[in-house]
Amino acid sequence: MSLGPAPTRLRQIALVAKDIERAKQLITHVLGTEVVFEDPAVGQWGLKNFLVPIGGDFIEVVSPFKEGTTAGRLLERRGDGGYMIIMQTEDAKKRREHIEAKGLSRVIFEHDLGDSVCIQYHPRGIKGGIMPELDSHVPGPKNPTPIQSRFSPWHACGSDVERYTTSMRRTQHLTLEGCVLRLQPGDLGHEAAAREWEGIFGVARIRDLLAFTNARLGFIPGKKGQSEGLVAITIGVKGKSEYDAILKRARDAGLWTDGGIDMCGVRWHLALTGLGASQGKL
Repeated sequence: MSLGPAPTRLRQIALVAKDIERAKQLITHVLGTEVVFEDPAVGQWGLKNFLVPIGGDFIEVVSPFKEGTTAGRLLERRGDGGYMIIMQTEDAKKRREHIEAKGLSRVIFEHDLGDSVCIQYHPRGIKGGIMPELDSHVPGPKNPTPIQSRFSPWHACGSDVERYTTSMRRTQHLTLEGCVLRLQPGDLGHEAAAREWEGIFGVARIRDLLAFTNARLGFIPGKKGQSEGLVAITIGVKGKSEYDAILKRARDAGLWTDGGIDMCGVRWHLALTGLGASQGKL
């Protein structure tokens, strides 16, 4: 029996960077956010990381400190850029059963904390050149609507829920609006890519866009000489003064070019929100 789409949130985008301290300084300064967690557990894979809140969602940056890591090999091939798309669904275990039964992808890591589950899939054969992860939280008295509640708990931020929730609320003027993945050279099927992700991970689709509950993910055709993977991230900014402040910091840092911010190997677009309609681009 097939399993149709389910409400799915784009909860976290992970980047990989050679110089993690430089990435931390740039992202926190330019976007006006803060480091909310550094996970010592990723050291088992030879990585360091940090997470920053974008309102109720997150940007993570990882960096290898050992040889032979997946992140390190990605850096060697592409340089700084995208690493993972981390989605939140209602029941990640149920979706995994569907994926494995249909032979749609292969699980490479799974971690069950009781009230949450994290499942990573091998990126081979999945369009977009990025590692997908599909997680879920079990609804409970303190977290009745994990996907719908903007500031709901998130397992990747550790156990101090009060601390990181406070950080999320401090950045409530920011929203994760969407991102764009480039297909591999020669692949022009951006709508087929969206259809594939819909079929595997259960994210609803509107033509060639994945329609998360909070954001959109699009694909662009592959181009000779350019690697597949994450091309752009769009951040919503509520309020003209906050928007202008980010623009000024980006310009002062020499990162603003041709209407966008070039940072950590990714093009960052800003969308002015809270004025009736977003004014920006995916």
